[in-house]
Formats: sequence, structure tokens, C-alpha cells
Amino acid sequence: MAASSSFDVVSRYDKQEMVNAIDQTKREMNTRYDLKDSHSLVELDGDRVTITADGDYRLRTIRDLMESKLVRRGISLKVLRYSEPEQASGGNVRQRVDLVQGIEQDLGRQMVKTIRDEFPKVQAQIQGDSLRVTAKSKDDLQKVIQLLKGKEYPVDLQFVNYR
Repeated sequence: MAASSSFDVVSRYDKQEMVNAIDQTKREMNTRYDLKDSHSLVELDGDRVTITADGDYRLRTIRDLMESKLVRRGISLKVLRYSEPEQASGGNVRQRVDLVQGIEQDLGRQMVKTIRDEFPKVQAQIQGDSLRVTAKSKDDLQKVIQLLKGKEYPVDLQFVNYR
């Protein structure tokens, strides 16, 4: 019997790169003339970023600045889930941004169904917040990777543990 090959489909971001991008955003906020004296804040706390600004315009400016730093550091914007801006004390505006990792169960089931429909010889199974894809042919696994890259999913996908 031929040995089977496999890989995992995951959705993760590099936490250290996230910290670096937030630090760069803070540094640029302190030097930009339109944000320097605005008392705006960007705070990273675990898997959540909180942006506080003194108006909607500055909030959008800080969001754009943060997103540009994330893209420059190779972090997909699909990890960001914005909540609605809310009023904070002192007439400020606050927005929370959740950082999403992992593949949700519904999305995982949808991906498994897509793989099984296209490639009947390939097995795909959900393992927590990731997928394990197994096949006897490495060519089939390459085709599955191309299929998943071609689809538009609400999360950023990485393909790891290819053996």
C-alpha cells in the first residue's frame, strides 16, 4: 500500500508581527501633524485592538494607518473584525477590532464539502479550528491547494505540515 501524504489548512497570524505593526502605528501617530496632539490611542490587548480617537475622521485615519502597517508586515486584513464605533468618555470615539484566528466549524464543513465534491479520492476532516487533507497522490494535494486558493473565503488560509 502506498503511503499517503497530507497537509493542514489553518488560519493564523504572526502575533509578533502584529505587535510590531501596532508599535509602528503608535510611533507614526506621534509624528504625524494631524494626529500628534489629538490624544488618540491604539492598544493591543490579547486578540483585540482598541482604537480611541477624538472624532470619526481621526478614527478612520488611524484605521487606514494601522491597516497599511499590517499589510506591509504581511498580515492579511481578513484577520480584522471591526465592531461599530461607539461613544467614549470625553467626546471621544472608540472602536474595537477583534483579531480572528482559526477556521469556524461552518466554514470548515463548507470547505470539506468543496474538496470532496471536486476530488473524491481526497479525504478532508475538521480537526478543531483547522482542516487535515489526506491523499495518496501529492499531485491531488497540490490541486486541492490551488482549488482553495482560488476560492474567496472570509479568512486568510495557510497550508502547513505538508508531508
